[in-house]
Amino acid sequence: MSATFNTPIAGVILAIELLLFEFKARSFIPLVIASVLATAVHMQLLGPGPMFSVAHMEFGVPRALPFYLILGLICGLAAVGFSKLLYWTEDQFEKLPIDELWWPAIGALGLGIIGYFVPRVLGVGYDTIGDILNANLALKLLIIVMIAKAAAVVISLGSGTSGGLLAPMFMSGAALGGLFAMAVNAIFPSVHLSPGAFALVAMGAVFGAASRATFTFIIFAFEITRDYNSVLPLMLVCVIADGIGMLLMPKASIMTEKLARRGLRIDQNYETDVLQQMIVSETMDREPPTLSGDTLIAELADRVAKHDPAIIRHQGLLILNSEGKLAGVLTRGDLFRSLGRDPTGQTTVLEAATRRVVVTYPDEGLHEASAKMLRNNIGRLPVVDRSDSGKVVGYLGRPGIMAARMRRLEEEHVRDPGWIRRQKKAVMS
Repeated sequence: MSATFNTPIAGVILAIELLLFEFKARSFIPLVIASVLATAVHMQLLGPGPMFSVAHMEFGVPRALPFYLILGLICGLAAVGFSKLLYWTEDQFEKLPIDELWWPAIGALGLGIIGYFVPRVLGVGYDTIGDILNANLALKLLIIVMIAKAAAVVISLGSGTSGGLLAPMFMSGAALGGLFAMAVNAIFPSVHLSPGAFALVAMGAVFGAASRATFTFIIFAFEITRDYNSVLPLMLVCVIADGIGMLLMPKASIMTEKLARRGLRIDQNYETDVLQQMIVSETMDREPPTLSGDTLIAELADRVAKHDPAIIRHQGLLILNSEGKLAGVLTRGDLFRSLGRDPTGQTTVLEAATRRVVVTYPDEGLHEASAKMLRNNIGRLPVVDRSDSGKVVGYLGRPGIMAARMRRLEEEHVRDPGWIRRQKKAVMS
């Protein structure tokens, strides 16, 4: 993308939003290096300018903002409609009573018929996109291009033919934006909307909403024009369109719908892992279940039989030596195995316990602690003091890990009352 369109920043963000689904140094650094080198090659071979030679545009901010709001709604509906139409067409091909070998041939026939009457839909279409952005196409031609290009893409891709979505949706989206501006100018001649500006904004908004790569195409459209005045309408229209897309297609985008149908769920949300934000001391049990090492297994079994809450509420017990320091961990499995070897239960808990104990510390992150559990296939960790090795200060089990997750869920579902609700509450009180 960087090499084709001379949009290095958008190229990096596109890979993050559509391919990697992560923002980490291990992916960001090579992405930036690759994008810089690709753009440098573009500049050397094709010149420093953007892919599309775009004339100066009048974005009309803030005068035209109400119309951009309406355009955002239309672009969101267009993105959802295009996505649903594409997969509906694919479903219809699957219902055909013929071998799937013939599906691409049928799609090619449909594409050929459309291309015969509207030759502009054939090929990548960068020239046509440039004409739309420069407002060189008349109203009727914009309508024809928008409908014909969308139909051509839906038929060809729905039939199983290999192809892309980027340039075709750019063309249809740009035509939609230009058509909207021309229609508004015809109804309200005094507003003087720029068809090129609205075409540019809609071009980014439609594909951004359909692919859930809104940030990418805000930056992409800005890099095409290099005009900072485009940023406000781009941000407004793209996020409104994205909101409509998330509302009507909450589970998948046009890029991930096929994966979702195969049972693979792609989460495109970016958030910090709560386990990396919290430390062990925040969720550990500060009253750990401890036993003296000389306690007999028979005595422990009797306490279990009597449902001693201090014993049965944990899957593991921390065994202390004569100095009160951690000496081992006794699980229920250890208890049963000891009783199997010696039914009389005259073995001490220290003899039955696991001596090689994996521990954690109060100031250690929950992410590291949970990683220890997974790597060692255990469900609990004694928490010991770093300064006094062996001194038990807590107990971290699976419930402690889940408590961190629960805290995040509760925080996400707390709604700010807002100024109006606070005022109403103050009046009522």
